[in-house]
Amino acid sequence: MSLADTRDPNSLSSKLRRKRDVKIREIIDDIYAHNHSVSIIDIGGTVGYWERVGLDFLRSKNVSVSLVNLHATELGALGTNGDIMTNIVGDGCALNLIADNQFDLAHSNSVIEHVGSWSNMKNFADEFRRIAKAYYIQTPYFWFPVDPHFYKMPFFHWLPWSLRTRFLRMFPLAFKGKISGVDEARSILEGAVLLDRSEMEFLFPDAMHQYERFLGLPKSLLAIRN
Repeated sequence: MSLADTRDPNSLSSKLRRKRDVKIREIIDDIYAHNHSVSIIDIGGTVGYWERVGLDFLRSKNVSVSLVNLHATELGALGTNGDIMTNIVGDGCALNLIADNQFDLAHSNSVIEHVGSWSNMKNFADEFRRIAKAYYIQTPYFWFPVDPHFYKMPFFHWLPWSLRTRFLRMFPLAFKGKISGVDEARSILEGAVLLDRSEMEFLFPDAMHQYERFLGLPKSLLAIRN
């Protein structure tokens, strides 16, 4: 069973995503029952993600989704979905233009591990908790033996930095293939830093914390504040 091919409906990634979709719909249902509408801010979000959740479902719950990305990457993908989705260019670590509790739900899927330093992660978490009444955030778990960013080599993310840098230059382990230089290899590693549960609980102290499991092993971390 493929871990990484999201196009394969039988892959692990696809199966886990379907489970997440069910959870997101449950959270939306709960908010809609109280508000009769649902405003969502999705940090690092994509149009394709919400298409998979279900556009008809979103419209039936009067959902509006604001996608926040560093660049206007999703603008062209909005298509005919502009009635429920908007694109915002912004940094999830500094959402100064967003008021406290402006949204009903803050959402983030596999993003916090890409913001860089621990300081950036704390800023991201503080902003994420501030801008919405409820939130849902998912990130890969450090102690699962396969890092989805370097899935071709199990246990890769547990190796010392120097050895990982060397391996990226020796083998096509990154999504873009074999890396030629040290600087680029280090930048790639610093751009995908996985968290363990204690770190996640520190960043999101007011959340309910759960594991997403594969074959009984915790694979991803979920933090949910209803």
